[in-house]
Amino acid sequence: MAQTLTIKTPRWFKPFLQPSRYKGAHGGRGSGKSHAFAEAVIEAHVMDPKRRTVCVREIQKSLAQSVKRLLELKIEQLGVQSYFEIQEAQIKSRHGDGLIIFQGMQNHTSDSIKSLEGYDCAWVEEAQSLSQRSLDLLRPTIRKPDSELWFTWNPLNDTDPVDALLRGEKPPPNAIVREVNYQDNPWFPDVLKAEMEYDRARDPDKYKHVWLGGYVSNSEARVFRNWRIEEFEAPADATHRFGADWGFASDPTVLVRCHIIGRTLYVDHEAYRVGCEIMDTPDLFLTVPESEKWPIVADSARPETISHMQKNGFPKIMSAVKGPKSVEEGIEWLKSHDIVVHPRCKHTIDELTCYSYKTDPLTGAILPVLADRDNHLIDALRYACEASRRAAPKKAVEVQPLATMNRW
Repeated sequence: MAQTLTIKTPRWFKPFLQPSRYKGAHGGRGSGKSHAFAEAVIEAHVMDPKRRTVCVREIQKSLAQSVKRLLELKIEQLGVQSYFEIQEAQIKSRHGDGLIIFQGMQNHTSDSIKSLEGYDCAWVEEAQSLSQRSLDLLRPTIRKPDSELWFTWNPLNDTDPVDALLRGEKPPPNAIVREVNYQDNPWFPDVLKAEMEYDRARDPDKYKHVWLGGYVSNSEARVFRNWRIEEFEAPADATHRFGADWGFASDPTVLVRCHIIGRTLYVDHEAYRVGCEIMDTPDLFLTVPESEKWPIVADSARPETISHMQKNGFPKIMSAVKGPKSVEEGIEWLKSHDIVVHPRCKHTIDELTCYSYKTDPLTGAILPVLADRDNHLIDALRYACEASRRAAPKKAVEVQPLATMNRW
């Protein structure tokens, strides 16, 4: 007997149930875009066991960075395990030669991309990162009759290739493009709701970008431009550095893990929770690997919290030294390094994107004053690297001989 597959469909997704060459959903965090499109992939393969789909990102160094785990989760949730054979690098249909593969476009050339010509669908997740070169390679390659190109993304700039294509003045014919945000998600989780409410109350610009899918604003006032998102694994002999910042009431409590190689700072794990009670903080920190083994440098403003943590599994936690100009000096130290952030550190990415200098409300001029927002994980990074910064040799100051000095 044929299995009846029931999928709960949010209202915003219904237009995408119709065939279309281009399908694009853009918007903020918590909208459920990726989950809805992942379910659509699985449904299509159950209905057609010969179907072939390639799941694409601009850069994919390992399958951990792909949507493979999400698709496996949907196969389990929908109860269709009998239709699929999940292999290490791909997902095969059991009742046909259907296939789901996962690839990074940056690895393709004009010759290698030809291997995708027989595919029915390409789903580009995190499409805001897709380069113009990759988009130009992909579009003519997926050419099978009735083939489709799917794009899901959280917008950054209106000049990004996917935005220019699907949201520009002349989008391609036969395209369905929708904006979808957390308000459109009937299953918006409470843990994300707490984060959203925090950003909405404290930082309208960040709220607009992260949660409403708006383009990044105040780009000229941004503090950090020396960073990138990239998957990596910490070396076995890495010296891990941990930094913590404490939340109050509705503020987030955060922990970040990083290590330094030469002039590059690698950030590979974070913990972040809005309204975290002090008794819940040890469990939060344990979500970051090896946090109980290594020293943690924490904001000294909460000695009672540091004492609680020392008594509850984190004996090596200590207070940051801080001092006059420690914020400005710490930020300059971070700016002097290349910063590489693992994709799983979403809140660190948010803060590096949004952290900015203040602007004059009358003239719009950028002021030499750091805005006190979007900085919890950035503060934690400063604390984590405090010892390295203080140990760094100071630049020598060149003193001009007295005989050649000009006197006024």
